Amino acid sequence: MKDQEKRAIISKIWWKDLFFITIGIFSAAFGLESFLLPNRFIDGGVTGISLLITETSTLPLYVLIILVNIPFLLLGLKVIGKIFTIKASIAILGLALTLALIEFPEITQDKLLVAVFGGFFLGAGIGLSIRGGGVLDGTEVLAIYLSKRVGTKIGDIIIVINIFIFLAAAYMLSTEAALYSMLTYLAASKTLDFVVDGIEEYTGVTIISANSEEIRVMITEKMGRGLTIYYARGGYGKSGIHNAYEVIYTVITRLEISKLNNELAKIDPKAFVVMNSINDTRGGMIKKTTI
Repeated sequence: MKDQEKRAIISKIWWKDLFFITIGIFSAAFGLESFLLPNRFIDGGVTGISLLITETSTLPLYVLIILVNIPFLLLGLKVIGKIFTIKASIAILGLALTLALIEFPEITQDKLLVAVFGGFFLGAGIGLSIRGGGVLDGTEVLAIYLSKRVGTKIGDIIIVINIFIFLAAAYMLSTEAALYSMLTYLAASKTLDFVVDGIEEYTGVTIISANSEEIRVMITEKMGRGLTIYYARGGYGKSGIHNAYEVIYTVITRLEISKLNNELAKIDPKAFVVMNSINDTRGGMIKKTTI
């Protein structure tokens, strides 16, 4: 590939990432100013810490968004890399400027609506910034760092951090505010997952069957999916008898799981099937082909 083509591809990627980050900034700012801030609700992570300090001090949120995230940005430079830190800095500074310069109207005072929709817009904003290669909340950077040091799961560390945040909210604000804030966090986290993974969350499927050829035709022609065939040998029993067989591997969306199971039941109800969730895919024949 020529240098000019590489530069064009890199430029296209950066513009796409900046688009996602920009939309994410406005979504998060809208969720904060139109729902959470007027009703004294918080979220988890760095955003929650900033909101909590805002409720108990005179510092504005846009200043705290920057100050609280600085240590996590420095940690991100060490743990993840320079490009991530640049994009994350753009996202966080953009959010701070938006909160400082643009005044969004308060939408509702209904506590349930505030918790759900405030979390929805905030989670969508964080998710879009992640799609753009940055973050609006540095908690995950800390979780990645601690998981490497301590050897625990990233999700478990985030949960522990948020438990302390919500306990602090219960003490400094009220138990009711902390409970509604937990609802906000749940709405934000689910929205974030949906934005990052999308409705086409992929599932990897491994199939072992004596009718592998019929299954291959069904997957490629009826479902319009590509697949890979492995030639393998199995063993069972004390004698260690081995037999050769074909292993089919394909990637489908979660909306196609039911259809695949129904088609497999028609061909071979006793087929051995293993399914596992896939966070992301690149290249290959992932997108559905037109039959």
